[in-house]
Amino acid sequence: MTTASRNTTLLDARVPRYTSYPPANRFTDAVGAETAADWMAAISPDARVSLYAHIPFCRRLCWFCACRTQGTRSDAPLHRYLDHLEDELALVRGLLPEGVRADAIHLGGGTPTILPGELLSRLGNGLREAVPPTEDAEISVEIDPCEIDAPRLDALAAMGLTRASIGVQDFDPVVQDAIGRHQGAEVTAATVEGLRARNVNSLNVDLLYGLPHQTVARLISTLERVLDLAPDRIALYGYAHVPWMARRQKLIPEAALPDGEARIVLNQTARELLTRNGYVPVGIDHYALPHDKMAVAARTGKLRRNFQGYTTDRADTLIGLGASAISRFPGGYAQNAPATGAWQERIAARRLATTRGYVLTDEDRACGAIIERLMCDGVADIPALCAAEGVSPVPYLHRARRAISELPDIASLEDGRLAVTSFAYVRIVAARIDGLSMSGKGRYSMAS
Repeated sequence: MTTASRNTTLLDARVPRYTSYPPANRFTDAVGAETAADWMAAISPDARVSLYAHIPFCRRLCWFCACRTQGTRSDAPLHRYLDHLEDELALVRGLLPEGVRADAIHLGGGTPTILPGELLSRLGNGLREAVPPTEDAEISVEIDPCEIDAPRLDALAAMGLTRASIGVQDFDPVVQDAIGRHQGAEVTAATVEGLRARNVNSLNVDLLYGLPHQTVARLISTLERVLDLAPDRIALYGYAHVPWMARRQKLIPEAALPDGEARIVLNQTARELLTRNGYVPVGIDHYALPHDKMAVAARTGKLRRNFQGYTTDRADTLIGLGASAISRFPGGYAQNAPATGAWQERIAARRLATTRGYVLTDEDRACGAIIERLMCDGVADIPALCAAEGVSPVPYLHRARRAISELPDIASLEDGRLAVTSFAYVRIVAARIDGLSMSGKGRYSMAS
């Protein structure tokens, strides 16, 4: 196997995204509503937490998306959902000690802006009443430019919105036809104008590479249009084709997907164009202007990673609200019932909707810390991170040495500091630290 083909195989390997450690597929029903309630009640009264509200509904179900979403043509399910969200917020408010404040509030989905203006206002008020935000709290939302109007923009501004994440993926009409998402550049520009007119000036744009019929020329055209919008951040994710997990992806024409080498070229082309235009690479898939908080956090070693990907959020506790939402506590993770109906039934019974999760050990915290620093900084001081959790660094140093002996080009180890040679390999290295081993066809599994 040539170096180029081996590198392509490595980059195509199916490894976790490591937005949490351990990944959510290792959660079990050993964690339920009672455990989550105990963790919530144990939060310090002077703690600063983050809130995440999940809105799973979409008017259109984009074919590329592997998120847990559901379509709706009417607003009736949205009203029912918000009624239950308000009930869940009341449960949370009753469990949290007085004095807890929110440093960050994020609305995600699905399509949060599918909610009409009056429902967005209700949600904003409910979040603020349940966990009052700090004066400098970051309040962010994911926006579909095809599902936004003046009343919804006004409601978001009244909520105190500080940052908007705008979904684009690709502007080329041929690519859009192949992924079931039509969105003109003009509609997107109008959304940006509406946000800035309401003094929401921190913007990021989400893009995908590796889409069907996507070529270098088409990607460059999309990037140039995005650059005209002058966002503070750009997230460029690699499209993951997993039709066995996301059935709607079966509508994607597989023959039109770029192969591994073409994906590498697309990614490198985007990187060169964005850095040439003043953006700083952050981790594996983000770019930010030098003044942006994310770029500053990356420079100063304060970048973090959570279920939304890279973040500047420093809170130890994340409270997830809504169907399938995941909470993170110092003691572990708690996930709500994934199906909307099951989540609503539990909330209607006046109890938390947690159905599974994970209790963290000291070893988990150490491994998670090593992986997070690798994912954020490209380097991890294994002995120091293990000492902070009171565990031995020996198993992780052993895994690092074994990974380097088998794949010598991807990382180095000196005085206990593990450094990747490129962020392109960081998830591979993280998987080896996690104790995963590579089998055939680029699949990773738990090592025996």
